[in-house]
Amino acid sequence: MGARNIAVQLKEYGTDLSERQVRYHLQTMDERGLTRSVGQSGRLLTSRGREELDNAQVSYKVGFVAAKMEQLAYAATFDVNTGGGEVILNVSFVPADDLGGALEAMRPVIAAGLCVSDRILLVEEGKQLGEMVPPGMIAIGTVCGVTLNGILLHHYIPVESKFGGLLEMRGGKPFRFTELVSYAGTSINPLEIFITGRLTSAYEAALTGHGMVGAGFRELPAIALPGALQLIDRIEEFGLGGVLSIGRPGQPLLDLPVGLERAGLVVVGGLPPLAAAAEHGIEVVNKATSTTCDFARLRPIGEW
Repeated sequence: MGARNIAVQLKEYGTDLSERQVRYHLQTMDERGLTRSVGQSGRLLTSRGREELDNAQVSYKVGFVAAKMEQLAYAATFDVNTGGGEVILNVSFVPADDLGGALEAMRPVIAAGLCVSDRILLVEEGKQLGEMVPPGMIAIGTVCGVTLNGILLHHYIPVESKFGGLLEMRGGKPFRFTELVSYAGTSINPLEIFITGRLTSAYEAALTGHGMVGAGFRELPAIALPGALQLIDRIEEFGLGGVLSIGRPGQPLLDLPVGLERAGLVVVGGLPPLAAAAEHGIEVVNKATSTTCDFARLRPIGEW
């Protein structure tokens, strides 16, 4: 991207810099190895620039996860009447050589319903899915639980994503949360942390009914609960789900309190299948709640 386009887009975010001022900053970034010029096409971020972008200004990123979830929930357009439209995807990268092993580890978790949908999307290196797929890698798109937020939102039911947590399963049913991270107070999706920290046992939970999976805790107005239940039933007809437990108005759910005239929902994350792949020693890089995608592009895992 060039200085002129950057200056235009910066104004949309409330930062008023001239094209000349932007060019000065870009030259400084070139000198620091953060960007490189590609002629009239503009500049590209270098690997060092991407690393700096990921690591800098962490104080500004607190609450970023919650804000991104709200943004993508609004952008999701899945229609419960037609089964078409955009859903929200998590994007995970695995080495191309390990794709077969990753899919094999994912299948039992998907079959056990420890995910939002049995439909996934595979994208080869050099193509785009949220971001460019790195060389030697395959991107696996899985439906994110925030898709449910979007569906409810477009039916005038506001949903508040409170926590991402580590959910203990017993006998194939949710038993309790053992760890919780507030979406409003974190700069990284907590489900990514649990997988990277090897804290999950999604594969075991799928096979035995006992284990740890990543899940989210939501709240919605109690008055809207009947309508929400109807929508949840509707989307299950299209292979979408992920709701593991529904609370009663004003009553705690899995020992977690809810607000006055509110009801709780426990929604499994879209990443437990990839957690199973990581548990099998496969290198997985996860980008939770990454992008939107036409649901029609996804296919059941057995068709890949």
